[in-house]
Amino acid sequence: MKIAVIGAGAMGSIYGGRLSQHNEVYLIDTNPAVIEAVNSKGLILEENGEDKIFHPKAVASTESLEPVDLIILFVKALYSRAALESNKNLIDSHTYLLTLQNGSGHEDILSGFAKPERIIIGTTEDNGAFLAPGHIRHGGKGNTNVGMLVKDSESFLPKLKEAFDCCGFNVRIHENIQQLIWNKLFVNVALSAVTGVLKCEIGFITENENAFTLSKKLLHEAVTVAHALNLKADEDELLDEIKEVAKNSPHGVTSISADMRAGRKTEVDTISGSVVRAAAKCGVSVPCHEFIVNLIHAMENMKS
Repeated sequence: MKIAVIGAGAMGSIYGGRLSQHNEVYLIDTNPAVIEAVNSKGLILEENGEDKIFHPKAVASTESLEPVDLIILFVKALYSRAALESNKNLIDSHTYLLTLQNGSGHEDILSGFAKPERIIIGTTEDNGAFLAPGHIRHGGKGNTNVGMLVKDSESFLPKLKEAFDCCGFNVRIHENIQQLIWNKLFVNVALSAVTGVLKCEIGFITENENAFTLSKKLLHEAVTVAHALNLKADEDELLDEIKEVAKNSPHGVTSISADMRAGRKTEVDTISGSVVRAAAKCGVSVPCHEFIVNLIHAMENMKS
């Protein structure tokens, strides 16, 4: 399979590197140091204390490339549209687009570049850390969960599973992938935006009554939207899950909190913002989500 992986951060490198074992893989990134390192020394993945070297072709520009069979998007969500626009020459009527990015609602952007039957959404349970350009630590391994917005009329998902599994992944195909994505989203919407505004660690949310009240209100709105979308969500069980996450990772820092602390733009639009967009589609009111999304964007634009 001819595959383009857009974004050579930790996760893009893990997928691009491993998939290059049995596929023609192009790893696309705007960082010259990454391109140089991968093309000169190979892509180094540290796994279980051992360095393994893979050889995808790293490129900064895809102008000279023909359309590919599959594009995997691994940039931060706020750069998705620009990344696809810059590489739209890789997309033709036969190209599938796959997002394994954090959050929800990525299909809203992908639909501007491919028909619904060519869009695959999902989640990954693998994790990694960027050590240096072209050098990644591959931490925990898990399932790659995928599904489509519409019927897989050309039976592409089994082909994707075969191509990924033979490279060391474990793909699980889901009929209702949105349920899985929202299951992961619930905890994110209850914790990420609040820790971002407060610039705090995860444990503070359940330790502080006012902070936890905010999280509960955000969770309640997300559950209401999920029910309107005919998705399953038990609010009491989710609250217990949130408490467990805070208990097990009291010093954990969410991506939004880390970005706010560093003065970077956040991915709030694909976390809390995805609830706002979904609510608008099904006619549900989510004032707390609307408020916190606007608040975070206002804070992003403040001068330090």
